[in-house]
Amino acid sequence: MGDLTQQLHDFEPGIAPSGLFWTIPIPPSAIEVDPGSGQARLHADNVAVTDFHNFLIAVGLSPPPPFPLPSHVSFDVRWSGTGHRHKIRQEKFGFTGHYVTGPTTISFTASNDAGEVVYSSDAHGQYNPKVKDGGAGPPAVGHERNGVFFH
Repeated sequence: MGDLTQQLHDFEPGIAPSGLFWTIPIPPSAIEVDPGSGQARLHADNVAVTDFHNFLIAVGLSPPPPFPLPSHVSFDVRWSGTGHRHKIRQEKFGFTGHYVTGPTTISFTASNDAGEVVYSSDAHGQYNPKVKDGGAGPPAVGHERNGVFFH
């Protein structure tokens, strides 16, 4: 979890009465995807969230000081689809998919409504992982089937 004494802000939608956490509905107009080309975009502006200050306050394990604060985030995630095509078929787990890899970028801004803080992503600090980095591989967009839809 990290050192909470170093965490200054925790922008998130909170926990719903149902127990669902860190998840909010996004309108269909915020998503564009073309699995065949590997291109996709997820874009939203001025989404209402809360700045809980830190994780413990967000999950209700610590009393809030002057937090939580009403806040807003905007983001734009783009998958380019300019890489290689990959087919995966995993009989053991009943999973198959066709994907197109390619560089992905994320622009993100978060600010609380009091105007005390604004965070923005740095495009120069982003990189796309490769399999050798120990990750699952480069970002990809595609189509997959599993469960009863496997065959």
